[in-house]
Amino acid sequence: MTTTVLSLPAGADALARPFRLLSLKPRAAGPAVDAPVRRVSSLSLLQGERELVIQHQGSEYHLRLTRNDKLILTK
Repeated sequence: MTTTVLSLPAGADALARPFRLLSLKPRAAGPAVDAPVRRVSSLSLLQGERELVIQHQGSEYHLRLTRNDKLILTK
C-alpha cells in the first residue's frame, strides 16, 4: 500500500481567510465604514411573477422561483 502526502504551496493559507464582497457603489472619501447590507424581499422583487430578468453590465440574468419555492439565478 502506498501513502501519498499532499501539501499546499506557501501562501495557500490566504485562501482560508475571510473575504469581502466588492461593491458596485463608488467609495465615499473618508474612513471606510461598513454600512448595513440592504435587504429586499423576494416577494417585492418578483411581484407575483415566477421569473425576473436582471440586466447587469450588458448581460441578462434570470431569477426564477421554482415549484419548490427555491430561487435560481442563471445567465
